[in-house]
Amino acid sequence: MKIKIIKNSISRKELARMADEGFGDFVKVVVDIEQGVIAVGGELHADEEVVLVEEMGTKREDAWGINLYPEKQGEEFIEFNSMINLKPRLGNRSRGVEDERVREKIWQVVSKLVLD
Repeated sequence: MKIKIIKNSISRKELARMADEGFGDFVKVVVDIEQGVIAVGGELHADEEVVLVEEMGTKREDAWGINLYPEKQGEEFIEFNSMINLKPRLGNRSRGVEDERVREKIWQVVSKLVLD
């Protein structure tokens, strides 16, 4: 599946279609919390991160990996879990996103770009 950069919007229906073609019930996404864009459709978060860096000039500290479950609602919609989130220099020492402010920025970008 080709990685897409979403600058405007994507529907849950499109995410569900992408999930069906890939992992079944979720899609991997990398969020650039400063530019407010996402990359979706990669097999690895690292692949999506590279596309954002090369095409959008994303900085590594602004790129956070998540999984989106298009059929779920609320807190179950986003899973904060990716190897690219290991950023000890920034104080993030796990695959999750430990900083509440960063999680909130991720929610804001996703809420703006993913339409029901």
